[in-house]
Amino acid sequence: MWTSGRMSNAKSWLGLGMSLYFWGLMDLTTTVLSGTPTPPCKLEALLSDKPQSHSRTKRSWVWNQFFVLEEYTGTDPLYVGKLHSDMDRGDGSIKYILSGEGAGIVFTIDDTTGDIHAIQRLDREERAQYTLRAQALDRRTGRPMEPESEFIIKIQDINDNEPKFLDGPYVATVPEMSPVGTSVIQVTATDADDPTYGNSARVVYSILQGQPYFSVDSKTGVIRTALMNMDREAKEYYEVIIQAKDMGGQLGGLAGTTTVNITLSDVNDNPPRFPQKHYQMSVLESAPVSSTVGRVFAKDLDEGINAEMKYTIVDGDGADAFDINTDPNFQVGIITVKKPLSFESKKSYTLKVEGANPHLEMRFLNLGPFQDTTTVHISVEDVDEPPIFEPGFYFVEVPEDVAIGTTIQIISAKDPDVTNNSIRYSIDRSSDPGRFFYVDITTGALMTARPLDREEFSWHNITVLAMEMNNPSQVGSVSVTIKVLDVNDNAPEFPRFYEAFVCENAKAGQLIQTVSAVDLDDPHSGQHFYYSLAPEAANNPNFTIRDNQDNTARILTRRSGFRQQEQSVFYLPILIADSGQPVLSSTGTLTIQVCGCDDDGHVLSCSPEAYMLPVSLSRGALIAILACIFVLLVLVLLILSMRRHRKQPYIIDDEENIHENIVRYDDEGGGEEDTEAFDIAAMWNPREAQGGGAPKTRQDMLPEIESLSRYVPQTCAVSSTVHSYVLAKLYEADMDLWAPPFDSLQTYMFEGDGSVAGSLSSLQSATSDSEQSFDFLTDWGPRFRKLAELYGASEGPAPLW
Repeated sequence: MWTSGRMSNAKSWLGLGMSLYFWGLMDLTTTVLSGTPTPPCKLEALLSDKPQSHSRTKRSWVWNQFFVLEEYTGTDPLYVGKLHSDMDRGDGSIKYILSGEGAGIVFTIDDTTGDIHAIQRLDREERAQYTLRAQALDRRTGRPMEPESEFIIKIQDINDNEPKFLDGPYVATVPEMSPVGTSVIQVTATDADDPTYGNSARVVYSILQGQPYFSVDSKTGVIRTALMNMDREAKEYYEVIIQAKDMGGQLGGLAGTTTVNITLSDVNDNPPRFPQKHYQMSVLESAPVSSTVGRVFAKDLDEGINAEMKYTIVDGDGADAFDINTDPNFQVGIITVKKPLSFESKKSYTLKVEGANPHLEMRFLNLGPFQDTTTVHISVEDVDEPPIFEPGFYFVEVPEDVAIGTTIQIISAKDPDVTNNSIRYSIDRSSDPGRFFYVDITTGALMTARPLDREEFSWHNITVLAMEMNNPSQVGSVSVTIKVLDVNDNAPEFPRFYEAFVCENAKAGQLIQTVSAVDLDDPHSGQHFYYSLAPEAANNPNFTIRDNQDNTARILTRRSGFRQQEQSVFYLPILIADSGQPVLSSTGTLTIQVCGCDDDGHVLSCSPEAYMLPVSLSRGALIAILACIFVLLVLVLLILSMRRHRKQPYIIDDEENIHENIVRYDDEGGGEEDTEAFDIAAMWNPREAQGGGAPKTRQDMLPEIESLSRYVPQTCAVSSTVHSYVLAKLYEADMDLWAPPFDSLQTYMFEGDGSVAGSLSSLQSATSDSEQSFDFLTDWGPRFRKLAELYGASEGPAPLW
């Protein structure tokens, strides 16, 4: 039987008592090994009142564990306990062997005495127990004297580990203004010592830093607020130090600390306030819609959602002209233009702007109100704006037969500025590349400059420009849509060349062709054509026409029996008239060939050659005759050409042609009335002379253009009549590709009688030269410098022009 003893160290009386108890049992008991009978157990004799002769044999008490303190710091191996077998008689014949966890490394055994020692420092926190096996062998034979037995060595704890906060440092958040006792966070300290043995692992929490704002529960480690009305805006961050001490907090216990960083989260406890009660802003009247005018800001000490702001215009005369929006990034109110502004209409606006928190907390309403107002004054600044057309779009309908120079619309624009500058009109030529229209520069009268043709262009979209006289960069524009109305100016005609045939054996009243017509016009009531034979063919004995009343007509034979020998081709003129006002008509010709047909009316031959040529005349002979006729015609043309070249010397060569004007001065003064131009073409070209001595008018200008100035009223600088006349003549000149340029046409509309400059003649002056001052001639520019010198004008520096 195995027995064990244990000698404890000086610090453990329990181990010593157990060892003595174990050795006492071993001295009083016996064990039967290998099934051999043994004396009655002494332990039983001590514990039972039965006679020894009646005691039964049984196995003695079985030990199974040793206890040893951790962290032994002595120099000698630490004695753990003693193994002993009943078979050991103390003569050294028994050999003890130790195996299992830590055998030979952590624990050793004296193979003779069975004493077990720890040769390494033991740490319960690393390993709390070791399981080992012991065996007693016969030293001589090596035979086991006892069955192998297992036992446990438990490491007893000492307070060698301080509490540790494994999750620290901690970060926590608690709303500002929280009530006292509001839980913030729970901290937990862990002690590696044995919680089942003594107070080594019993931890108590305390606060070292963070009072009087926070407190900690000594048992649970829950941190709570300890001060009321903690304001984030006053102090936002707190560093709290918590201590955990073992041994129940008693003196001598070990302690550990951790840091808890506590942040006060924001609540909406601060109302917004405008730092400025009055804002002054300005904006250009040309500012586009949605452009920014300025910004206002209501300051809120809160942050995040609690500082969000909503700005609105609550009053003022600019609520309809301006709008305000909130910038979500900076919480400012952005004032923008809501509709176009006009300095001439209104020069200033006043707005009352409110800034309010949209997210409120009921428990802080007593700190309100959570909105504030400010006043914004906005001044509108004047800018030079381009002219504005009234209306902003023109639609004009004009018939296509309108005369050139006819005013079709008065385009009106005005300067929106206070200065009200003069306006000059023009047409954007990119919108009127054909130059069909002209606009008067001062009145804005839109006139036709070329004939209009609906069949060519039925719509015109032009852009009229208006420019300020004092600032040419300011240009306004307006679109003018012109619809050309149709008039009946196109006669109906055949859509193609009509050619029909008639059989020689045709009967009277037989249909030979159906014709139709087209008309470029587009009357409202639709086209309706009337067909009849032309007057010269009204009594045609061969053919007649029947109107189908559906814009078509039938051509019928009037007689029977046609012969190719008599006439192979008939040309029938047909008169086509439309239903317009006025009625227009045209004559189309239907070509009808006489053909030979079979009895079923099928054409066999329409060639009259067999009937036209004599029997003895071949085709080759006919070709020879035609060739001779062609040669004779060429000779005749050559002779006429040579005779024409003989007359060329009468004409002066172009290089020797010198045009001159003979100017006769009948009197002085009167501007263009002083001159009368003559054409000398008759002097250098004999063919231009006319019989009877009648004067020949100039060939490079129309007679009415020659004396244009005589028919223009001098009292009216520009009139619609003059515009119409000039535009008509300009169009005629543009269309006449053979007319030479009007180099010699001189028209002085603003000189002579009626001119604002007056007359330069001294004959009409009531004063003498000595009394007349001609200093003003120096202001007329370089062209009058010589005249100013002749009349003794005061000399001085010439003006820069």
